[in-house]
Amino acid sequence: MTATTTETATGNLVLDAIRTHTDAENPSSFLALNSGNSTFTVPGADGVVVYRRTGRWAVQFGGPFAAGPDYATLLEGFRGYVRDEGLSLVGIQIQRSDAERYAAAGFTVNQVGASWAVGLPEFTLRGTKFMQLRNKISRAHRNGLTIKEVDAADVQDAIATIDQAWLGSKGGAQQLEFLVGQIGGPAQEHRRLFVGTIDGAPVAYISYSPVYGSRAGWMHDLSRRIPEGSPGLMEAINAHAIEVFRAEGVQWLHFGFTPFTGLDASHELDGHSPGFQWLMHALWAEGAALYPAQTQLSYKQKWAPDVLIPEYVVFDGPQASLPGFAHVFRACNAF
Repeated sequence: MTATTTETATGNLVLDAIRTHTDAENPSSFLALNSGNSTFTVPGADGVVVYRRTGRWAVQFGGPFAAGPDYATLLEGFRGYVRDEGLSLVGIQIQRSDAERYAAAGFTVNQVGASWAVGLPEFTLRGTKFMQLRNKISRAHRNGLTIKEVDAADVQDAIATIDQAWLGSKGGAQQLEFLVGQIGGPAQEHRRLFVGTIDGAPVAYISYSPVYGSRAGWMHDLSRRIPEGSPGLMEAINAHAIEVFRAEGVQWLHFGFTPFTGLDASHELDGHSPGFQWLMHALWAEGAALYPAQTQLSYKQKWAPDVLIPEYVVFDGPQASLPGFAHVFRACNAF
């Protein structure tokens, strides 16, 4: 079987695949268009595999975005390609339907976290459970917050200012990649960007990416704020975006993937690694230095999500691999 790979994802090929092949219901599928991704295809097969190479590992994003009859061809083709290259394979943000196919193919599959979604048609901030959230939003507006949906090309300097301040507050942390959205580039025309200013100065933004499938809508993706800014900035921008989306008839707002959250034994598949399962629970409890999962989940739970979507990591072989899992974070530029 002949296979091809490219170092930069071909935008139209990947976009067509994630729009067309939505059976996995991957709410983060638009991240497949991030610059720096590689693609794998098989001639004559309808679909694509998206991945990044880090060291001696190929880190796959999601399962194959492929037509049903070609799914196994892409999965086994990529598996063979990785082995021929002398690499090891780990996959991240694998959805449940994908996970079952990977487990049947001999992969070790474990839940690694979850993503979350809110149904918008009936959503309201009224009621006592949203009292604290309303108070934070009101405080931001009292402090002069103005929110606008903008073209990213028109606010490059504002975005750079916010990013610089945000990264500086993290001790000079690197800009995360791969499993985090981007602003700019050829795919920007498909995203939406809301920016908050106070007295004309940029203080926060949220970028939203499209979601396809039965829960189509938008995903609350990349978000940043000035560290010393008013409380409630992100909440106010998201509440504003929700009202825009609701007026447009959008059905779902997704909050994206957070590792180590939503873990439950009922989500695990037969053949999972008990040791890796224990590690995920330990990282939820004590792993803030690796990833602030509890802080991220706290923000998402403010919006009372209706749906928890378990997500999985897969390892090609009979056991989980800690080096493989570490290379997921390496692909994200986390270290």
